[in-house]
Amino acid sequence: MLIGEYTHTIDDKNRMSLPSKFRQEMGKKVVVAPGLDNCISIYTVSQWEKISEKLLDQGMFQTNSRSFNRFMFGQAVETDVDSIGRILIPEHLKGRANLKEKAVVIGVQDRVEIWSDSAWAEYKTVVEKQADTLAEKMGGAGFI
Repeated sequence: MLIGEYTHTIDDKNRMSLPSKFRQEMGKKVVVAPGLDNCISIYTVSQWEKISEKLLDQGMFQTNSRSFNRFMFGQAVETDVDSIGRILIPEHLKGRANLKEKAVVIGVQDRVEIWSDSAWAEYKTVVEKQADTLAEKMGGAGFI
């Protein structure tokens, strides 16, 4: 399971180290894709295949499905984790997530998300204020 929060730097060639714990769980090849809430998501190849199958099941005859598939697959990139644990962050995704020199890398169970440090701090502040309410809503739906 991918969990935890880490701050890493992005070098001038758009490379960033993955935390060693994440590298061990994710392997030597990952898929870097647009995430929701203006972050970048990183998936193992097997997790990406599961997501691909679910999105494929939505069909191409629904406008929303076509649009979301284009958004996800059109911007996704399969990349290698190099010998010292770095991945290349594509420029188009780096700009979309407004990443500069520092990024926050978080484990979210089955994926890794990369956030700009300022966007993550802002998001975390908002969610922390709502945590009790969110937990109650999830509990009412049978999640907790």
